[in-house]
Amino acid sequence: MRRPHEVYAGLLSLAALCATGCAAGAATQGQAAPQGAAAAQRPTPAPDPAAPRRPAKSPEASCQVRVAKPRLSDEGEITSFATRRGCSDPALMRIRVKRAVPGGDPVVKSGATRKGRITLTLPCKSGTYYAFATDYRGRTATSKAIKLTCAPAVTPTPTPTSKPTSRPTSRPATATTPSPRGAGTSLEKEVLRLTNAERAKGGCGPLKPDPLLRAAAVGHSADMARRNYFDHDSKDGRSFMDRITAAGFTGGRAFAENIAFGQPSAASVVRGWMESPGHRENIMNCAYTLIGVGAVKNSQGRIYWTQDFAGT
Repeated sequence: MRRPHEVYAGLLSLAALCATGCAAGAATQGQAAPQGAAAAQRPTPAPDPAAPRRPAKSPEASCQVRVAKPRLSDEGEITSFATRRGCSDPALMRIRVKRAVPGGDPVVKSGATRKGRITLTLPCKSGTYYAFATDYRGRTATSKAIKLTCAPAVTPTPTPTSKPTSRPTSRPATATTPSPRGAGTSLEKEVLRLTNAERAKGGCGPLKPDPLLRAAAVGHSADMARRNYFDHDSKDGRSFMDRITAAGFTGGRAFAENIAFGQPSAASVVRGWMESPGHRENIMNCAYTLIGVGAVKNSQGRIYWTQDFAGT
């Protein structure tokens, strides 16, 4: 996932004047005026030509450059935009999307316009990003940094396997938001079966479905689908560990989470995870013994996938 205003004030020093023959009841320094005495009126001073005056507000004082923090679009791309508003003079505005890394933040994409608004999109690669904009007239804006987690890359055709599925279907199963009991829907069970098949190739034991881990996984997939975002951290700031704990899971010594978005089938999402080093490491970690899988469609029918792992 940040304008000072100048205030000019003129100060006039006024001295109270008293003409010769002031009333005898006037107070001297350190004494109160006699009760019932009228207060002397100050003469109105003449304007001081040397006093500073408040400058007229320039039309450019309302000119602002703003930039939005990068986010993931429905298409799984990183996007950000910048605007230049309230400006009477034309100027070139440039936006740069940067990736935060040790030793200097590289610009991963930039663009420029004179139209007052510009949007950038770029392929998603997991990392921390922020955006910077300038109009080359001294106005700049920098967004907050945000950590983005991208879905694994997916190839258009499935990889052949030597062992076919036990019950092939002509169309993929439908993702739903079911009650978090048992191993899950048929689609979620297929993710578990394929995950365990990959683990067996590496000598790891099968993962057992856990209803509490599944509650956390289904809840996160449903939240991402409903609120249109893609991240390990929920919109309310909770981490995957916060969600697992809130689901009631206790014990365990090691935990991990995989998420993905847009893959149309269990086979494609597991294949994509296995082709991504970080996701593959979670799947092939023999220390994990329990899993919960959540697969939920958004309003456009695209699936959000979550795997929550625990090692006891």
